[in-house]
Amino acid sequence: MGDNKVIRGISLVYGLYLLLPIALLLVGSVGGSWTNTLLPSGITGQWYQDLWLDSSFRKAFVSSLVVALAACAINTVLALPLAYALYHGARRGGGLAARIVSAMPVAVPAITLAFGYMVVFNTDLAPWLGSMPLLIAAHAILTLPYLTNTLLADLRHLDLHRLEQAAATLGASGWQQFTGIVLPSLRQSLLSGLVMVAAISVGEFGVSNLLTSFQNRTYPVVLLQAFYGATGFACAATVVLLVLAGASALLSSSLVQARKVQP
Repeated sequence: MGDNKVIRGISLVYGLYLLLPIALLLVGSVGGSWTNTLLPSGITGQWYQDLWLDSSFRKAFVSSLVVALAACAINTVLALPLAYALYHGARRGGGLAARIVSAMPVAVPAITLAFGYMVVFNTDLAPWLGSMPLLIAAHAILTLPYLTNTLLADLRHLDLHRLEQAAATLGASGWQQFTGIVLPSLRQSLLSGLVMVAAISVGEFGVSNLLTSFQNRTYPVVLLQAFYGATGFACAATVVLLVLAGASALLSSSLVQARKVQP
């Protein structure tokens, strides 16, 4: 009983710590005036209307979508064969590469990648700092381990090597095993992983803020600048980003749950 009370207390404190700022953002997005007070005064929907009419936010939103979709496309091409190779490499005793890939999102901070890109691609030989292709490449590299880990975990769970062995005895080539067994089995985990990649890319700020130019600013970069203006406007812009991230998380978790209950 004592342990249960401690767990409930920690959960309550954590929940309040997590949800209270979100609640204040929601309140602020519909507040009329918010200056040096705990809560805003008045109710208005003007901030959302101003956000819709702001061309810089619309352009930044489109840029974020372009970067996220391009990163998803690149990761699809790279993560599928990479996860497949890591899966078979780990089965042969070469699991070090798989562990390195799994640890990359934690071991290598995104800001390190951004600073490295600034040094390399701000030279006469490669003057690409601020370009959209460089930003897409940075997002793709940043999110690649997340999709690879998702696919790798599903490959381990499905234990496909038995099906591959059966297909090999029937004369199927390695390419036929990959396209006929692996790809159909990974379609749901691939989709859920891509949703996660898109959510991470849309919400990524550190890399985008250092690598983007004025013409290619993403939504989080423009969002930061909004906080120097009207607070309600900035809250409304943040709520939009929160809704996108929440919808992506729900979609990803729904796909994962559907994968678990699939016979």
